[in-house]
Amino acid sequence: MSLNDEERRIIVNLELEKATNTMAQISELQKLGYWDNIANRLYYAVFHAVNALLINDGHPVNTHRGVIAMFGNYYIRTGIFASEDGRLYSDLQTMRNNSDYNCSYDATQQEIEPMIEPARLLISKVSNYIREND
Repeated sequence: MSLNDEERRIIVNLELEKATNTMAQISELQKLGYWDNIANRLYYAVFHAVNALLINDGHPVNTHRGVIAMFGNYYIRTGIFASEDGRLYSDLQTMRNNSDYNCSYDATQQEIEPMIEPARLLISKVSNYIREND
């Protein structure tokens, strides 16, 4: 599907809004101690931000694995974003998969809490990049 500039801008803004709203859910989930849910929300917040980035730059988005691969190819390997950003995104996907699909796995506060601020920072970096390169 080909998007015109206005359609692209709308979708990018919706994806960034989704990332921000998803991150906002985390503080309430922390109060409840729902670490599996936080793992899920962290992953999806970053997923929506990276989707916004890829769509903004005209890269087709098809699958979760594809989004991670394209983020690595277009933004990590080129030095636009740090390798730690790519590693964080990959770790979040692994954590989300484990917490959503592995019935013998329970995410813990010690595993998840250190990922919250880096995820928030990555979303901010993506938003800033889009704003600066629009």
